[in-house]
This record gives sequence, structure tokens and C-alpha cells, in this order.
Amino acid sequence: MAFLLTKTALASHFRSQSQVDPSSPSRRGFHVEPGAREKALLAEDPSLRRFRSHKKGVSRIKQIGDVLTIVVVAGCCYEIYVKATMREEARQAKAASEST
Repeated sequence: MAFLLTKTALASHFRSQSQVDPSSPSRRGFHVEPGAREKALLAEDPSLRRFRSHKKGVSRIKQIGDVLTIVVVAGCCYEIYVKATMREEARQAKAASEST
């Protein structure tokens, strides 16, 4: 029950924070269209095209990185599991040898 009370209090807090006074200026300011120079600088330059990273290559590297991360985490979990089971087996063997 206490969880529901804190949840509703939290929701009302966020609701009150999200309501902004429309008369106050926004934090981002007003949008201004870029001038001719800015547009020329933002335009695509064909001579620089060969230096651009390719999306397929970048996404492939990201996928490889994700897979390697998962493999490393799984390996660490396996090592922790093996160490814990070996310790438990040693503890059981020690207890069995002491009881006989």
C-alpha cells in the first residue's frame, strides 16, 4: 500500500514539474534559419565522401562489439559458477570426511 502512495506522489511531482508557464521564455530560445554560409557548410561535399564511415561497416562493428560483450559476461558468470560449485563440493567433502 505504501508503494502505491509513493508512486502516486512521484507521478504528481513529475506532472507538476512538466507543466511550464507559457509566458516564460523557453530554454532553447527561438529557432533561427541558417544563413547561406551555414547552409553551404552543412551541404554534402563529394570530395569528402571517401573519408566518411560507411553505415553497414559501423553497424557490423557495433554488432561484433555487442556479441563480444555478451561472450565476456557469460564467461565471467560461468567462472563464478564453477568456482562456487567447486567450493561447495570441497566443503561437502570436508564435512563428509570429518563425520566418518
